[in-house]
Amino acid sequence: MIKKMAWNTFKQTGNIDTFLEFTQIKNLEENILGENDEENKNKRDNNCRK
Repeated sequence: MIKKMAWNTFKQTGNIDTFLEFTQIKNLEENILGENDEENKNKRDNNCRK
């Protein structure tokens, strides 16, 4: 979804910086989601070992 928004914004403005900013946001969002998934997995694993 973010990639589509970035592409549409780039097509309208012609500004590559906008596209790059959106892709950076997408990468940050994926990293945050990945970290949250790992934390949740670790919490579940810790609870199972008790």
